Amino acid sequence: HHIINAVSGIMHLEGGPGATPPVSYLQAADVLAGTHAFGAILAALFRRERTGRGAYLDVSMLEAMIAAEDITYGAIINGGAEYPGPRAGMIVHRLEGGDFAMQTVGAPQLWARLLEAMKRPDLAEDPRFATPLARRQHWPALVPIISAWLDTFGTRERAMAALRAARLPTAPVLSPAEVVAHPHLDARRAFPEVEHPARGKVRVTATPFHVDGAPVTPTAGAPYRIGEHTRDVLGGLLGYSASRIDELAKAGAIGVA
Repeated sequence: HHIINAVSGIMHLEGGPGATPPVSYLQAADVLAGTHAFGAILAALFRRERTGRGAYLDVSMLEAMIAAEDITYGAIINGGAEYPGPRAGMIVHRLEGGDFAMQTVGAPQLWARLLEAMKRPDLAEDPRFATPLARRQHWPALVPIISAWLDTFGTRERAMAALRAARLPTAPVLSPAEVVAHPHLDARRAFPEVEHPARGKVRVTATPFHVDGAPVTPTAGAPYRIGEHTRDVLGGLLGYSASRIDELAKAGAIGVA
């Protein structure tokens, strides 16, 4: 997935002007391609149900990454400019109690709310910040102004309380351990238990959608051995006889645990 990040342009965008492109922690190419494959499979099954015709599916990891950054590519292919580096409009700030993120210059109403909260109506008259595009272009000049205001709160909780009162999007920057312990995710059963053949019960990450108000949880143990479901798939789903499966295994065409 890191190789796909490199050729997709995402690594370049994350680096910023003159900076060495970073290696992203997120395995985005794998996950996004799998998600698009899931949708493509469902669409093919729906078409088969309607028409009786199957489909050959070709899902590109590279194009999945490009589609995920459609704003940048939409601008470039229509004569616009790219804006590499940390995305303008988002601030990550550190105070006592931890880091937090806030969105500042997206929709026009956010800018008005921010100026009111900061008690800085004078910034509305500053030509550098007069429009969303201008604020993005002069983002390096705007960040210190907002950061200095955030510093006046002293703690993360007080700063976030003020931002929420002003109806400005904000959230704490959580560690993975904090995410796992979060009551919201616990209520959604985001980390269910499954049986593992060697380790007993283990917790896994859940499918991130619910159906009819209930989570989609695993119905069997975690796959552990290569080929352990070969007979179930070929025999139970595709109608292969036991003798035919044995022949394929003997020929080395399939693996059977």
